Amino acid sequence: MFTPRKEPCSLRRAMISNHQSSVRKCCSVFCAVVALAIELAVAPRSAYARVTTQFEALPLVRSRQNHLLVRAFINGKAAWLTVDSGAPVSAIASNRREYFRLKPTAADSNLPARVQINGGFNNVAIARELRIGALILVDEPMVTVDLGGSSRAARLVHEQEIDGIIGADILFPTQAVLDCERQLLILNTDPSVLGRFPGFDRRGLRAVPIQVSDGYNLYVTGSVNGKPAKLMVDTGSFTTLLHRSFVRRMRIATRETPYSSSAVNLKERGVRVAHIRKLSVGSVDIFGKDVGVIDLEGLIHDGLLEGSPPVAGLLGAETLRRHHGIIDFGTRTLYLR
Repeated sequence: MFTPRKEPCSLRRAMISNHQSSVRKCCSVFCAVVALAIELAVAPRSAYARVTTQFEALPLVRSRQNHLLVRAFINGKAAWLTVDSGAPVSAIASNRREYFRLKPTAADSNLPARVQINGGFNNVAIARELRIGALILVDEPMVTVDLGGSSRAARLVHEQEIDGIIGADILFPTQAVLDCERQLLILNTDPSVLGRFPGFDRRGLRAVPIQVSDGYNLYVTGSVNGKPAKLMVDTGSFTTLLHRSFVRRMRIATRETPYSSSAVNLKERGVRVAHIRKLSVGSVDIFGKDVGVIDLEGLIHDGLLEGSPPVAGLLGAETLRRHHGIIDFGTRTLYLR
């Protein structure tokens, strides 16, 4: 869950353009039937990737922090990466950069050496090879970020710490489909060929159009207790969170919790809870919903929190899982039940 400011849009566009080219050049070569075993300690059994000549369905593991993790390989070394729809660019934990042998950007590269994220500057590093199932990306740019908050939480519950994040710069070019309930990441390994993953059933689900900002954040329209609002679709957020000022303006009561939330370059902040009578996402109505309440000023920029309608918060992993959320990056559609 992080949001770069508007300044590094050129980085995101360059990275997405780089991925589109890499996918077309590399995936046709490596698009064979591949089995990917999941060996994370929290997983009670192995799972395997399913591959067609064009699509690959990768199993995901859900952490106790409600993150969806995929097994990947960075420069030949195994890594666990969070699939984060709220991250415009992919990232690597700063304390893992040396382990994975990431290199700085070249002097003649069209990529900047560092970018601004949530008010702080982070370096850009290059992975010689990033492999996700049968997908192989060469000279992959990744932003180095401090994931210390997530690592501390993982150690507290004795589970695997994450090594990095897969963001929109990979999910859009591969026309990915992320099934939050079934815990599957489906990649189109040849985006130049149209088509959908065979046997993928959307019956009983309602389609909600996704609006994509210049910064590659995903937004859906809805309402909170009848007031029109937008929500950012953020699988990196452990639960649905509303902006504190929005909740105050709505005169919705909140209560304290022992929990806190953090994001890249931002300090941990206390999370309160509010009971929402009716939360609507597109045509899907959710009644009697408890949501977290935090200050989102550092995460959502460019006046969107005061827009018309305002961005009221983050549609997080818990809600997406419970309502069979499926994010189709190819058609820019969110499916909910």
